Amino acid sequence: MVDKLNSVSPFRLSSLLRLQKDPKLALQLFLDPNPNSNPKQFKYTLLSYDLIITKLGRAKMFDELDQMLSKLKLETRFIPKEIMFCNVMTYYSRARMPEKALEIFDEVTSYRCRRTVKSLNSLLNGLLICREFDKMERIFMGINIFACPDACTYNIMINACQVHGDLSGASKLFNEMCERGFQPNTVTFATLIGGLCANSMLKEAFKLKRDMWRIYKVRPNCYVYASLMKGLCWANELTLALKLKDEMLDKKIQLDSAIYTSLISGLFKAGKKMEVYQVLEEMRRKNCKPDTATFNALIAGFCGERDFKLALRVLKEMEDVACKPDVVCYNILIRGYCKEGKLREATDLFEDMPRRGCTPDVVSYRILLDGLLDSLEFKEATFILDEMFFKGYSPHFSSINKFVDGLCQEGDIESLLVVLSTLANGKLIDAHTWQMAISTVCKVDLLNSCELLDNLVI
Repeated sequence: MVDKLNSVSPFRLSSLLRLQKDPKLALQLFLDPNPNSNPKQFKYTLLSYDLIITKLGRAKMFDELDQMLSKLKLETRFIPKEIMFCNVMTYYSRARMPEKALEIFDEVTSYRCRRTVKSLNSLLNGLLICREFDKMERIFMGINIFACPDACTYNIMINACQVHGDLSGASKLFNEMCERGFQPNTVTFATLIGGLCANSMLKEAFKLKRDMWRIYKVRPNCYVYASLMKGLCWANELTLALKLKDEMLDKKIQLDSAIYTSLISGLFKAGKKMEVYQVLEEMRRKNCKPDTATFNALIAGFCGERDFKLALRVLKEMEDVACKPDVVCYNILIRGYCKEGKLREATDLFEDMPRRGCTPDVVSYRILLDGLLDSLEFKEATFILDEMFFKGYSPHFSSINKFVDGLCQEGDIESLLVVLSTLANGKLIDAHTWQMAISTVCKVDLLNSCELLDNLVI
């Protein structure tokens, strides 16, 4: 009697799974909800499966996720919902596992679940995340085999063309979309206009904005204006950018941080630092809180002005307002320091990043390495190179050639051999680099030259 009172019911299991934050403990609970009874007799609910699959997918525990899917396939008391498989495809895609996403798409019907255009769109979007453009095109060409496309399908394919740099293909898809009777929406136009602006085709972008309402009766939203604002600021058309901001105010379209961030970057680029303060004051008046991108734009602007005190003040302000600086923020500062030859400050900030709760990424290492090489600090650069390979990162080939060439110019054969050994272990030396290094060693020490060749063979 006591065991029955303490046993976990299927409904209770769902509640416990929802509360459990640790995916490993959640899995253990799912597999053995009542340790004193036979787990095969437990009647799991669809909700329990949905919860555990979501937790495992978000935690990237894919072996365990496959185990749950195999168990789900054996259930006969209910039919899984299609959204569950859409989510699974997204988990695999975010982990850059496109083949697994394709496998799930193919197996949806084996779970007795009807596959619709929702699954197809999830797959296409996942392949877009993985930049599998060829696979996307093949699926889209035979799309009628799987499902009838909708506006979302075309939006995904148009976005793929924009990312791939195929503006002509995006235009053809848009025309096909309209011919087939699918109404383009704000996502469609925001994507197309964003692509045009990114390619400095501002005239065409503004024409499409006018056509949105005049022809298609779709009102431009904040995302459309954000793309146009970014394009104008990038092209240094600040007068038009400010007029566009006024137009947004007239049409009562809320100005978000993205709009102001573009303006701040544009003003810094044009050398109008004082007007940046006016924009910040306007943000304050309109209660528009700056986000990480806004702070990064400010830091980049002040670094460009060589005003590192203000840049560091912005960094401190981010921490004060609980807006955690990201790795991009630190990379901007490190790049600014390196550009001005302030290598001590750059190195100190780089080494202090983990303490500040931000781990340097491959870009951080590459920026610092290039800064050290530009200042001929080869000893420090050697340490950074070793640490890069230890972390699994690799420098640009241009940096490798600069490094080897610099050591050759210095005649530092000992350091050259150390660097070449590190690069060889990472298989990052081309024929030109070897030829340059061997030629330098031969001029100084024939014995070391033979040793270098031996290492190359090994």
